[in-house]
Amino acid sequence: MNPEITTRAETFLIGKKQIMSLANNTTQSLWASFMPLLSTIPNRLGVDRYSVQIYPENYFINFNPVTVFEKWAAVEVNSQKDIPIGMEVLTVPEGLYAVFHYKGNPSNGAEVFKEIFTVWLPQSGYSLDNRSHFEVLGDKYRNASDDSEEEIWIPIK
Repeated sequence: MNPEITTRAETFLIGKKQIMSLANNTTQSLWASFMPLLSTIPNRLGVDRYSVQIYPENYFINFNPVTVFEKWAAVEVNSQKDIPIGMEVLTVPEGLYAVFHYKGNPSNGAEVFKEIFTVWLPQSGYSLDNRSHFEVLGDKYRNASDDSEEEIWIPIK
């Protein structure tokens, strides 16, 4: 795994969020509630969708699959005005990221993240930063397909 190391500017997203844990993962219902409303979001930048995780501090140090975190289904926007009913704005602060380009079935995510956090990160010379983690689901993303492509953005310092 050889990520691209890049600084991302502050980004504004509009979407929906749920509080969940890995043990009680409600990602599917989050996206099912978000996708029918996608066309109601004004000021969108591009077609990419964002799957964002906001973990509590020390989440990975004191890992427990029942610890809750915030998960978002969202899109990038150029204005925080005209937010559709039932949605919110999320500001992703500027920061340094390791960007992994993943091609394969999204259902293999646990293996990919395990490799990132247990192999790549300890050997990288970087440490995890306490900012938003996210995946960019572009036009090549295909749910449940071995040909799916996405970007995994891990906040580092």
